[in-house]
Amino acid sequence: MIPATLRVTRLRSGLTWCALDGDLVAGEVTARVRPDARCYLFFDAWQSAAYAPLTEAVARDFRRDLYVSLDDGEYDALDACGAAGFTVHRRESYYRVPADPAVTGLTGARLPAGLDVISAADADIDRLRELDDALRQDVPGSDGWRWEAEEFQAQTFSPYFLDPATYLIAVVQATGEYAGLARIWKNRAGPRLDLVGVRASYRRRGVARALLSRAFAVLSARGEASVVAEADDANVAAISLLTALGARRYGGSVELIRRHPPGR
Repeated sequence: MIPATLRVTRLRSGLTWCALDGDLVAGEVTARVRPDARCYLFFDAWQSAAYAPLTEAVARDFRRDLYVSLDDGEYDALDACGAAGFTVHRRESYYRVPADPAVTGLTGARLPAGLDVISAADADIDRLRELDDALRQDVPGSDGWRWEAEEFQAQTFSPYFLDPATYLIAVVQATGEYAGLARIWKNRAGPRLDLVGVRASYRRRGVARALLSRAFAVLSARGEASVVAEADDANVAAISLLTALGARRYGGSVELIRRHPPGR
């Protein structure tokens, strides 16, 4: 039930809903539909009572499952989302990975014969987008992801994130196929390992370690001490790779879901 003192209105400018307590704003929520068709909500609420009516308003308009991602220490927001009908869907941990090759053990890691490495700055954007889509199918929480060409190009070549020296692609010499990638974005808080992955037919041959070796060597030479990364707590392969590199957990997040009732 919506508290009697709160009313919700959808702003005309976009996917934002506002909860009003009289003439005062009690909270807002913005929805974003990702390329995997999941709808994520981003709350900015000053009253915990605003979460439920804001969620109900979005649910009425979208009629689909709704998702929220919060740091696992945001206790008040987690409680408010729980009261609004969200439940835990999955958990991720944050890791800090040392950049020093003497610690990671990446020194000497080499690509297998028949593979070369290029920067994303020199890549064919369509083949890179197709590789990104393919690799995301194995990442918990992003299966079904399909980039729109313009959106992918805008993100890939964003001057705020792209570091051509640390966004590397393994290419098959004979065919030009893109076999895998390691992507470390520029980030205000320090370099961030966004994705490392290899197509199934090229796995277990050291491709991921070789790409990371090159990218980490660049960062270490610049004086960077570490790289941040995230991994789903159920992703055994990703966690094994990070911990083998000397990664240490320093926090985490919780993804919540509010399922839309079937047939409604």
